[in-house]
Amino acid sequence: MKKQLRGAVALVLLAGAGAAVAHPGHGEGAFAGLTHPLGPDHLLAMVAVGLWSAAVLAPAQRLRGPAAFLVAMIIGAALGAAAPVPAFVEGGIAVSVALFGLLIVAPRLLPASAGLVLVAAAGALHGLAHGAELPAGGGFAAYAFGFVTTTALLHAAGLGLGRQLLALPQRLARWSRVALGGGLGLFGLALAAQL
Repeated sequence: MKKQLRGAVALVLLAGAGAAVAHPGHGEGAFAGLTHPLGPDHLLAMVAVGLWSAAVLAPAQRLRGPAAFLVAMIIGAALGAAAPVPAFVEGGIAVSVALFGLLIVAPRLLPASAGLVLVAAAGALHGLAHGAELPAGGGFAAYAFGFVTTTALLHAAGLGLGRQLLALPQRLARWSRVALGGGLGLFGLALAAQL
């Protein structure tokens, strides 16, 4: 249990620290890409994808959630770097955090296939935001390498936390999911209310 608590504290601290660097103007190239997903909205959504994947998908299929997010995110980023991004993207990102919270509280709310579609749609929105914030004069490939790397690591953290939850006694696992998902949902709603 101490290991899970340390992991949760580390994620909260990382989210807080990330808020300071997840905006344009903090470096270029791969460094800018590595730091951009550390904003709390991106960080929490990406960890949530891993949590949801661990809760819903069979062990041999758990990488499908992160893979769907990553592929859609790369496509969205290319579009976001090439054209103006619609105004609804930031609101969509906030809503994605709230929806992931709901799916973690109630992992069987949607069939896995519908959940994967939602994960991919969220990935596209996050990608549009990443692409729109490509540093001026920066190369897309290095920047994309950075945010894809950080995103994959955040997904892995979510998968690891999800596996830890599955190893807990059933009642404790359920309450832990409710606490994590509820917190995510409230954070996403608070973000949406600020827009």
